[in-house]
Amino acid sequence: MLATKVWGRMHPGPNGAGLSRKAILSEIDKSLKRLGTDYVDLYIIHRWDYTTPIEETMEALHEVVKSGKARYIGASAMYAWQFQKAQHVGEKHGWTRFVSMQNHLNLIYREEEREMLPLCKDQNIAVTPYSPLASGRLIRDTSVTTERSESDAIQKSKYDPTAEADRFIIERVAEVAEKRGVSRVHIALAWLLQKEQVAAPIVGATKISQLEDAVGALSVKLSAEEIAYLEEPYVPHPVVGAE
Repeated sequence: MLATKVWGRMHPGPNGAGLSRKAILSEIDKSLKRLGTDYVDLYIIHRWDYTTPIEETMEALHEVVKSGKARYIGASAMYAWQFQKAQHVGEKHGWTRFVSMQNHLNLIYREEEREMLPLCKDQNIAVTPYSPLASGRLIRDTSVTTERSESDAIQKSKYDPTAEADRFIIERVAEVAEKRGVSRVHIALAWLLQKEQVAAPIVGATKISQLEDAVGALSVKLSAEEIAYLEEPYVPHPVVGAE
């Protein structure tokens, strides 16, 4: 499956970013050219665009699908009310509706369980979480730092403010992994995969070995007791992702 996104700034000036009709229809052509293909399976809006009417966005996305340049459309990182509004507009006008939600979800960030996941379950929307390993924090001791953890400003903004509370969950991931005789990656991903609406987590890999390790999570089935043990220390977090 081939997917790409639209929203981020690609060039200076008007329509160089966002979800206007001009931006969407222009950027899909540029994406296809870069990818060397005639279509993508999934075209995803990366964020909500507060400056463009959602009707304009949804109609343009519908045209992309009708033209054969994308098979389906997805959304990412927004509030549940925004996602529902977009779906309603699509249904109202007979336009293509979203089939997936790529949202921020992992063992140390579970705010999506409040509104977005129940909405996706009700509407039969596939969930493809990003940052499933919390930028690596779920799979290493809290005393261990990496070049990325020290230099990645986005990662630090997402997880540093709640690091002390998150430490207890990270320790439990390590404990369960050790008892199971599997990697921490397997435990963190297995927790996501047991959620009914999660189709596939978006794993950021730079090596084949990392992909192979991630695939191993498919063979790990957590018990209800293990899931409860991993989840128990969680405390509410500020919303991160939706803007």
